[in-house]
Amino acid sequence: MTNILKRDYHIHINRKRTRRYMREMGIYGFCPGPNLSKRLHDKYLYPYLLRGLHIDHPNQVWSIDITYCRMKRGFMYMVAIIDWYSRYIVGFELSNTLDRTFIIEAVQKAIKQYGKPEIINSDQGPQFTSDDYINLLKNSDIKISMDGKGRALDNQRIERFFRSYKWEKLYFEECETGHQLRQITREYVEYYNNRRPHQSLDYKTPAEYFFTEYDQLPAVV
Repeated sequence: MTNILKRDYHIHINRKRTRRYMREMGIYGFCPGPNLSKRLHDKYLYPYLLRGLHIDHPNQVWSIDITYCRMKRGFMYMVAIIDWYSRYIVGFELSNTLDRTFIIEAVQKAIKQYGKPEIINSDQGPQFTSDDYINLLKNSDIKISMDGKGRALDNQRIERFFRSYKWEKLYFEECETGHQLRQITREYVEYYNNRRPHQSLDYKTPAEYFFTEYDQLPAVV
């Protein structure tokens, strides 16, 4: 918050004062909590490959997960894919069912736009242990990694993105249609990738880290 005030509004303020003002206004940050979802699995289970792995470049590891998005009437499901190194969201899709088709489409679009990762990590849910999903990754020569049972932090990058998306955007909107939900989601992903600084990235944006090898950023679509 201190960084955004300085960068976007030219308000020079230190972290201590920012923290005090936030406390007075009842604004608090959110930290990871326990994962309350139960493990569901099919015939495919794979080990967790990220423990002890030195992640030092884009497209080394992607993480994928699904979350529930409430609307004024009803809800939809969102699948998102994040690059672990940069926190850049390389893909997302929304669906009103948990059919695995929208997950396959999200992965295919992300690979087409950004190239394939070396590893994709997910939980052990039925969508990520289906024949279609597993075969897509195998045929693309992508290593498959899955969270351990009861390991709430194994997929922490994508969980933190979902938390930020909901508390910074979704919960402030009154989406009545899927079209509106898609619009605010596109807006937030564009903001998150290109405008939202991260302390862990030395207050740079995910795009600045993801595209370090390029002279310019691609057009936002």
